[in-house]
Amino acid sequence: MNTQSDRGGAVAERAVVIGGSYTGLVTARVLTEFFEEVVLVERDGIDEDTGTHPSAPQGYHAHAMLAKGGEVLERLFPGLREELREAGAPVFDYGLGIDFLLPTGTAPRGRTGVMVQTFTRDELERRIRRRVTALPRVTLRHSTRCTGLLRDAAGRVRGVLCSTEGGGKDAGQDVGQGEGQGNGQGDGPDEIRADLVVDASGRTSKLEEWLAAAGVTVPAKRVVQAKITYTSMNFPRAKGESPDYQIAYQMLSAPDVPRAGVLLAVERERWTCSLFGFQDEPPTDDGGYLEFARSLGNPRLAEQLERRTEQEPTYRYTNIDNRWRQYHAVRNWPEGLIALGDAVCVFNPVYGQGLTVAAMEADLLGRMLARRRATGRRLAGFAADFQKRVARLVLGPWTLSTNSDLMWAPDGQPLAARIAHWYNARLFRVAVRDAAVWARFVRVVNMTASPALLFHPSVALKVLSATRR
Repeated sequence: MNTQSDRGGAVAERAVVIGGSYTGLVTARVLTEFFEEVVLVERDGIDEDTGTHPSAPQGYHAHAMLAKGGEVLERLFPGLREELREAGAPVFDYGLGIDFLLPTGTAPRGRTGVMVQTFTRDELERRIRRRVTALPRVTLRHSTRCTGLLRDAAGRVRGVLCSTEGGGKDAGQDVGQGEGQGNGQGDGPDEIRADLVVDASGRTSKLEEWLAAAGVTVPAKRVVQAKITYTSMNFPRAKGESPDYQIAYQMLSAPDVPRAGVLLAVERERWTCSLFGFQDEPPTDDGGYLEFARSLGNPRLAEQLERRTEQEPTYRYTNIDNRWRQYHAVRNWPEGLIALGDAVCVFNPVYGQGLTVAAMEADLLGRMLARRRATGRRLAGFAADFQKRVARLVLGPWTLSTNSDLMWAPDGQPLAARIAHWYNARLFRVAVRDAAVWARFVRVVNMTASPALLFHPSVALKVLSATRR
């Protein structure tokens, strides 16, 4: 990790990150290269051994770290991949390790050069938290709830209000120009002054409310309903068994494949199984769960579930609509404030984009701050520019996710979404019999290549000819 050993190398003195989960941790790691102190404010009571937060219900379900996200994490946390591998989290070629059932048949099994790793969100977050909280520039304030923003007379954000007792009002508050940090004593809310405030508090973010209290209008969020339910469990892998896959997957496909599921080999010789259905809730009882898995076209999930002799608790999750807060469109976005991760855009998790997009946003933050430092500039104009660049980064995965979800009710949907669905349906017909096309698809899905790769003439001709069969 690159660190700055003197004050002259820092962009500013202090950054505050709201939210100490995955996105907040990765962001804090990036900020340590540019700020003398990074304060992580987390509402839950946590320590270095905490994995998934009790207040993060999605944390118990299958998570996918796409190849691009894995590359970013390895740069930020050198050796993390090997550390997870030693804990039993397998690393494998996407094309060799996945038994993938597309709507048109089983995908080819062959080397693609795209390396991925599977693990639970719990294990990933625990390993990252240990590394981040050990950094000398990081201060963790857990069991602390942020209740508003501190602003100066010019409207610049100068820090946050927070409370360990649930006190304080949820709003913005005007402050003077003085710097410093409250001591948390007294009846009023604590104040943490900062040169940059980062909202990484996830889908329950209060930032829109705080901005409204400060007279900042945010355009209405974009929402595309997914209407998909997840039900998940972990259970031990059968002893002595060595299946030829690390992932078994059947994908949802609107409007004809409303049931699907995924089985992931994860650390400590376990499987994570997530079953999902469109307007069809996978059961939480053992018998119903197994019958739902048996109804899928990929038999691997039911086969492994039938072999289990014990299991961890079963969890259901239904709050998975796509939601994009339009912060990039705010005309008077405050200086000194940025947002990223689920605090900006929540994706339907069936596409496995969230962890990777958050890592890419943190990486973008680091590259932008590095340019500022190299040119001697500080933070003037930085926040609004960052939100616009985040929007450009989010647009691709948002389009992929929402175009698919819109097709559960295709009548009356935007023409662009219907054309994309038409093209993808025929692309899958080609991919199941053409390993080269499948390898291109794998690269795009893992965000290591542009979607334009799937519209290259050599692919488009095959797709167009598939429509005549």
